[in-house]
This record gives sequence, structure tokens and C-alpha cells, in this order.
Amino acid sequence: MTLVRMPRILAVLGAALLLVLAGCAGGGTSPGGGGQPVRVALDWTPNTNHTGLFVAQQEGWFRDAGLDVQFLPYNNTSPDTLVSSGAAEFGISFQDSFTFSKASGADITSVMAILQHWATQIAVRADRADITSPRDLDGKTYGGFGAAYEVPKMRSVIRDAGGTGDFQTVVLGTAAYEALYAGQVDFTEPFVAWEGIEAQLRGQPLKTFSYTDYGFPDAYNVLLVGNSPWLAANPDAAARFVQAAQRGYQLAADDPDRAAQLLSDANPGAFTEPELVTRSQEMLSERFLRDEQGRVGPQTLEKWAGYSGWVFDSGVLTGPDGGPLTQRPDFATWFTNDYLAPSP
Repeated sequence: MTLVRMPRILAVLGAALLLVLAGCAGGGTSPGGGGQPVRVALDWTPNTNHTGLFVAQQEGWFRDAGLDVQFLPYNNTSPDTLVSSGAAEFGISFQDSFTFSKASGADITSVMAILQHWATQIAVRADRADITSPRDLDGKTYGGFGAAYEVPKMRSVIRDAGGTGDFQTVVLGTAAYEALYAGQVDFTEPFVAWEGIEAQLRGQPLKTFSYTDYGFPDAYNVLLVGNSPWLAANPDAAARFVQAAQRGYQLAADDPDRAAQLLSDANPGAFTEPELVTRSQEMLSERFLRDEQGRVGPQTLEKWAGYSGWVFDSGVLTGPDGGPLTQRPDFATWFTNDYLAPSP
């Protein structure tokens, strides 16, 4: 799983392509059909970040909510772009990418926190005895994904650990993982509940460093986001969709083995390593799906203002005109808990 912001021309072409696909594709809809259509843009091929959605589909909870849900296949266009443009009603996003998209004018709202904490970490090969802390990454080479938020985050963590934050960057996309294994780059940023486990299974374990261990603000690593005008025009349908998805992620948190099986059942042939899916789902259940009160889904202004406020303070955000953003955003308007099920 990787987080990549593509050039605007690809985004436009991709959005146009998915509008065509959305009009003619039949795959990925909830059994039964006939309900109100809802399109969901995935950020990557199906994986455990998406489990709650596929659980809700497999269990018939979207159908029972009167919804005909279609998962749009991943392409080179970010879900932020697809949802903002109206090519999808909902999509999978991340607080870091969302922060840049929203600041630049994307018409999207975060409606649910899927992962309550950073599930990505700085990773090096486990056999690198010369790297025991992020401060040791000074002068090293980072294999990155081309997103605007990556280098400032890496630099900040390295400095917080006592380094200078000076390193080289090569943009490799998902090839960064193979480059790390091969020793062609020194560090990269994997999801510990996916690439981290995958590396263990292939006998090339990673050593990882959590950003928050060095004072960096926590964030909602994975979000469910909606098209803001559609949410305003369809509050009842929005609540029915979000609550069905929330129920799916609650099952994933409470019964990870069953959820992993439902994810696999929904995507036959997609996973060559069943153990990867099971172990990943168990790690997400143990460490990432619940907030400090044990709840699945809610968001707080404190966490939004923490990380996204840090990005603004770093001076790297740009507004709709492409120039530096000069006014601090009102982060309370970037998310809502209104569509979630009431807390018991």
C-alpha cells in the first residue's frame, strides 16, 4: 500500500476514465442491487485497510441499508481527486494526503477514521547495525513515493531524534520496497501491518521507527472521506453508508480472523499469502482500529489540529491558487462524526 499524489493531468484523465467505468461496470456491487447507488474509490488494490467495507458488503449490510455500493478499481488518480470531482461519493484517504488536497480546494470531508494512529513507520533493513535511530539516517537515501508531505515528515523525525535531517531522496513508488531489500536505498515508509509483515514472511525483516516516539504528532493514517456537496444533499444515505462501514470495521476490530476471511472471500485470488491477510488484520485490531476509548471511527479536533496544524506551520501547504497557504485552516470543518452510529 502506498500513498502517491499524481500530476494533475493524470488526475483529470483518470477521473474521466472512472466516470465511464462507473457508468458501465457491474462488478463490486453489493448483492441484490436496486438500492441507492454509492461509489467508493479505493486507494489501492484490496487490502486490510479496506476490510470493513468488504465485510459490510459480504454481510449484506449495505444492501440492508438500501444502498447499491460499488467499489471503483484503483487507478493512478487519487481518491481525494475522484471524490472531490464527484466521480465517487466516498473514498479511502489519509490524513496526510487529505491535508494537502483539502488545503488546495478539494471539496471533501472526512466522515470516519479507519485507522486511529500512524500505521506507517520509517523502515530500514533489520541487518543494518549502523542504523539504530532516525538520527543515523543523515546522509542516507530515502526511497519515496513523490508525495509532498513525505520529505518534511522524514526531516522532522530525523531532527527530533538528534540528526540534521539532511538526506537524499529518490522517487520509486512501490519499487521502493524492493530497492530497500536490495540495498539500493537505505530507508522508506511502509505500512507495518502490510509491507512490514510481508517482509517478515519473505525472510527479509525490517527494523522500524515510529514517528511519535520522537515527538512527531499522531494522525489518522487511513480515513473514509465523502464528497461534501453529496453529503449535504443526502444526509440520510450518508449516515446509512457510514454506519454500515463502521459496523464492518467494528467486526474487523472484534473478530479479525473472521474479517480476514470475509475480505478474502470478497476478493478471490487476490491474496497469495493468506497468513499475510490474517496477521495484518490481527495487528490492525490490536493497535490501530480503536481510539483511546475503544471506539471504532470517531475523530477529534485535537488530532486533526496536531498533525495538519504541523503541516501548515511547516509552510509547505498550498492553496487553490497554487501559492503558499497563509491563513490557518479551520480544521473543525474538515471532518465530522455526524454520520457515525451513536456511542453506546
